[in-house]
Amino acid sequence: MCGSIVFIDEMQETKNQLETLGHEVKLPPSEIIDENGKAIPAKKYYALRKATNTTEGWIWDRKTEAMRNHFDKVMWAESILVLNYDKKNILNYIGANTLLEMGLAFHHGKKNFPFKTNPRNCIQGGNSWHAPDRHS
Repeated sequence: MCGSIVFIDEMQETKNQLETLGHEVKLPPSEIIDENGKAIPAKKYYALRKATNTTEGWIWDRKTEAMRNHFDKVMWAESILVLNYDKKNILNYIGANTLLEMGLAFHHGKKNFPFKTNPRNCIQGGNSWHAPDRHS
């Protein structure tokens, strides 16, 4: 599952629902290890990252780790569900990292399922968009 970490609570709720239906689901981390080795909530980490004026240090090291780990989850998945709720007065928000994850899935022929869709943005497949099989 992909989306802004601001939606981590919604991701957890959706994960529970999907697992009840028999799906395996992987999420971004709900906790991040801070500079002192202590686990902090992902939302707190997100707020710290947004408030910092530097692009160096533990905050950005954790960002890189989280991105790489989530790319591995995208590669594991058969498809991805993108929770693109409204954020910052932007309808159906998809941030830079989520777009990267969607691009990775697209490149590897995996279906992308945006939670909120605009039918004009979908390519054959109901509410999903995906790359045609590159090996056909």
